[in-house]
Amino acid sequence: MVPVIRPPGMVPGHRAAENTVVPVSKPLELPFDPIDRAAQIWERRFGPSPSMAAVTSIMRAQQILLGELDALLRPYGLTFARYEALVLLTFSRRGALPLGLIGERLMVHPTSVTNTISRLERQQFVVRRPNPADGRGRLAEITEAGRAVVERATRDLMAAEFGLGGYEPGQLKEIFDLFRELRLAAGDFIPTDADHRA
Repeated sequence: MVPVIRPPGMVPGHRAAENTVVPVSKPLELPFDPIDRAAQIWERRFGPSPSMAAVTSIMRAQQILLGELDALLRPYGLTFARYEALVLLTFSRRGALPLGLIGERLMVHPTSVTNTISRLERQQFVVRRPNPADGRGRLAEITEAGRAVVERATRDLMAAEFGLGGYEPGQLKEIFDLFRELRLAAGDFIPTDADHRA
């Protein structure tokens, strides 16, 4: 079981004990690799498909990483989705963005943005204000409490290397580049001249 250190003072009105250990979900410890086993069975039944094994591994990796990141953020009363929204607000010059732009930048559905901001608002990490540039729109603005919790949570995530501490910088760059190609093909962003030359 991998321990996660719980920092103090994570949620408004609550102060956790310093260095409390919060366990990450229990490892499966299977006597075989279930994805490799599934790939072997798949090959016998349908033919070879390295893409099937790869995509299943990606999906499992997402589960593992989200579990680890959420465990690190839980003492702060955050999930990774809420943390991302707060960080995005800190990146803006005024600490405020329209909800529609938040959804665009985080690449999530507007309903998810509304739910995320509503939860953060209840935690007093953001406030919603009228958008002066759009009479019907709303801005989400980060509060001082929100900025403070981002600073503390980010220190923990950086110390844990976002769950990828077992990889060298070069390997992390390779992972980024591989999935950047997938995101580019999906139309996440407009390619630059450098992308065409790559």
